[in-house]
This record gives sequence, structure tokens and C-alpha cells, in this order.
Amino acid sequence: MSGHYRGPADMPVNIPVFPLSGALLLPRSEMPLNIFEPRYLAMIDSAISSNRIIGMVQPTQDGGADKPALARIGCAGRICAFAEQPDGRMLVTLSGITRFAIVKENKTSLPWREVEASYDEFAGDFEEGYGEEKVNRDELLGALRSYLDANGLKADWSEVAKAGNETLVNTLAMLAPYDNPSKQALLEAPDLKTRADVLVALTEVSLAREGSGQQLQ
Repeated sequence: MSGHYRGPADMPVNIPVFPLSGALLLPRSEMPLNIFEPRYLAMIDSAISSNRIIGMVQPTQDGGADKPALARIGCAGRICAFAEQPDGRMLVTLSGITRFAIVKENKTSLPWREVEASYDEFAGDFEEGYGEEKVNRDELLGALRSYLDANGLKADWSEVAKAGNETLVNTLAMLAPYDNPSKQALLEAPDLKTRADVLVALTEVSLAREGSGQQLQ
């Protein structure tokens, strides 16, 4: 994957987007998708026949609006695996490449949405492990252990120990059970250290709310 995309110039300017609340894709992480709506099945077919790239982006409003406003920042991913199902659904795996900023939404006759994307402010996303040496790993693992203990959960700590800081931070960010604005904040964090700091802060807030009996968001 890294050999295909070395910088912003290797990315397409116009990309289809899949608006999905609560979804967080990050560079060099994978996201499984269960596609069943006809317009998005058509979008996946089109992407597979071209460069296999689609953008994951959160809508900025809840509800059943057919065309909700989109967050300014999303993440582009490449379809690295897909499987058609007997009932017409398609199971897709996206591999994250880089974040992007929406310059504008294109007017097209396509059943799905397409945007003009800019990748310039996310050049570091193309470099594996960029900035991971600044992550406070001990603080992050401490927050994770506290969260798991408070919720009666367990982790395979031997596998956690093997994970590099980039993999650890991005995996925890994608799995974190936080609300949509929090997910967007994790996506928009300028670097891995900031993303890890946001994760720790969100975890501390969750633990404090649990301790006070407040309902988690």
C-alpha cells in the first residue's frame, strides 16, 4: 500500500465519499464495511473498476436527511478486499491511506456524492510511523488499563506490547466507544501525540462520569 501512495500528488483530486456517522478510518488501519444500499453498491462497483479509492466522512447532522452536511475532514481509503453476498450485499475492507480536506462537493448526476479533495495539510500521513516517538505510551496504556478494569474487560497485553505506537494509537481511536464529535476530534488531531492525548482525555472523562453515575455519551 505504501508503495502506491508516496504523497498528495499520488492521490486523485475527485473522490466518491461514503457519509457514515461514528465511522473512523485512519491511515494504515483497516475498516470493514457492509454495503447494502443500491447507490453505495454502485459506488463500490465504480471504485473497484477505477482506482479503488473512496473517502469516509462523517455527516455533521443526525437524522434522516438524504443529503446531510459533511464534516470538512475525512479519510481516503483503498478497497483492499471485497466479497459479494448471495443477498446482494457486499462486504468490503478499506485500508486507510490519508486524511483529506473537502474543497467542495462536486455537482454530478451520480447516485452517490463526490468531492474535490485536498491532501496537502496531511503530508505526514503518507509516512509510516510519522511522529510516533512523541507518543506517551505509558500514559496511553495506563488509561486503557483503567478503562478496561472499570468496565470488566480484558486485553491481550502480549499483543499490545508488540504493537508500534502508530498502530496502538490508531487502533484504539477506531475502537473507542465515543460519540461522533469525539471521533471527529480524533480524526482531526494534527499528529499521533495529539491523538493519543485526546484518547487519554476522553478516557479520563468517561471514567469520571462512570464514577459519578452519569451516563456515558
